[in-house]
Amino acid sequence: MGFDLGRFGRAAKDFFFGAIAFELQQTARQEKLARRDMILLLSFGDLLGIPVFPPFYHLRLLPYFYPALKSWKKRMVKKKDLTEFSDL
Repeated sequence: MGFDLGRFGRAAKDFFFGAIAFELQQTARQEKLARRDMILLLSFGDLLGIPVFPPFYHLRLLPYFYPALKSWKKRMVKKKDLTEFSDL
């Protein structure tokens, strides 16, 4: 039961990361998700019933965005509650 300097160093590193950079990391993730949602909406909006006239080459993007389409459709169709809007 001695003092472990490596364990203390990891704990200090995690603490300072949480105090300084965690919010920045979360904001960057949310911005990345919002931009991906916009690209998917402009390219594949017809999957949700939004009349978007997509160019013929949007099918070339399909292999890259296919893994994200299922979760994107769920996020777009999900009902929003007033507590979920951070802009208010």
